[in-house]
Amino acid sequence: MTIPILTAGILLLVLLIAWAKVSPFLAMLAVSILSGLAMGMPPDRVMSSVNKGIGDTLGSLIVVILSGAMLGKLVADSGAAQRIVGLLARAFGARNIQWALMLTGFIVGIPLFYNVGFVLLVPFLFTMVYQLGVPAVYTGIPMLAALSVTHGFLPPHPSPTALVGQLNADMGLTLLYGLIVSMPVILLAGPLFSKTLRGMQSRPLAVFQSGPLPEERLPGTWASLSSALLPVVLLALTTLLPMFRALPAEGSTLLRFFSDPSMVMLLSLAFATFALGIGTGMRMADVMKRYEEAVRDVSVILLAVAGAGALKQVFLDSGVSVRLASMASGWSMHPLLLGWSVAAVIRVAMGSATVAGLTTAGIVAPMVAGTQTDPNLMVLAVGAGSLMFSHVNDSGFWMYKEYFNLGIRDTIFSWSLMETIVSVAGLLCVLVLEAVLKA
Repeated sequence: MTIPILTAGILLLVLLIAWAKVSPFLAMLAVSILSGLAMGMPPDRVMSSVNKGIGDTLGSLIVVILSGAMLGKLVADSGAAQRIVGLLARAFGARNIQWALMLTGFIVGIPLFYNVGFVLLVPFLFTMVYQLGVPAVYTGIPMLAALSVTHGFLPPHPSPTALVGQLNADMGLTLLYGLIVSMPVILLAGPLFSKTLRGMQSRPLAVFQSGPLPEERLPGTWASLSSALLPVVLLALTTLLPMFRALPAEGSTLLRFFSDPSMVMLLSLAFATFALGIGTGMRMADVMKRYEEAVRDVSVILLAVAGAGALKQVFLDSGVSVRLASMASGWSMHPLLLGWSVAAVIRVAMGSATVAGLTTAGIVAPMVAGTQTDPNLMVLAVGAGSLMFSHVNDSGFWMYKEYFNLGIRDTIFSWSLMETIVSVAGLLCVLVLEAVLKA
């Protein structure tokens, strides 16, 4: 009964949101409760799972999302984004701004967790959209494709890093293979796919829209770039430092503290408050007012993310992922294709790329050893499968929908299809790379 209940739950969720116009948060809560009961979970465990899912999801994201929104608001209102847009436009040309954003997304996406990179870069995208008069979806998809690929394929992101350990892969080789695979995947899912989205209309959140300021009122280049890139620099330093120098126990503890995404965003926000706020003549009260406006505008995103967390936790605690993985392990196919398929099924069912990747690892680990499959390529195949068709049970789906202010249909035909292209193209590139390595 797992598949029918799962399918019915997802269809009900789509109907409640798209047809009945129920709030995504309330719709996901209702489907979470009904699905848990239908799968035989005790009523008290259903509510425990719902509460745990909301708490765990918001606990890891709320500081990142809120501080990222505040940072984005200040970067936009202070004119820092306008300064950076000018630099990119002069370097790449207004006609090639997609490529500038794609490159930025890839570089920023390597050290940054996906949600941090999203809330950090989207304000820059929207500033370009408003100032250059380019379509938001068409311009932004290449950047988001780059962020998604780094999230699913490349260490130090949680899923590929954990997969490297569980499959006894080599971190350096996995990263090298991942970089090779990433390039064609990003090009296909980014600039090429976005050509089909030129006509898609979007009115992004006004919180990141600010009128152009005169040149003399713009903050300096250093203040603008350092405020925007400080999260990237901090995460890159804290990630790379242990690779080049052994740290004592106290140093490692301190490093973990400063490398936490929430702490990184809070430190970056504190720096920007003075570099772009107080340092440019704003009063502290004015800076805080902008932060309050940013929080109000992203509250609906937090609710949608919380609902997706509840749904994911109910599916996890009910044993859906284990049943799906057990069903898929009996399929007869190429090991890399099997790893991709298992991750893809779990991803579509549960919404979480990280959960899909980690659940799949336990299924394919014995097979990797038994079939002498390259574990580095298996990490990438599973990573590609874990990005398959993001839809209404994925918090990333709702972040994209709400930030870009799109309907369900347009979100599926842009975001969900982009993720699917990343997944399928990633598998094909891994299979081609395997053939090259065996030749």
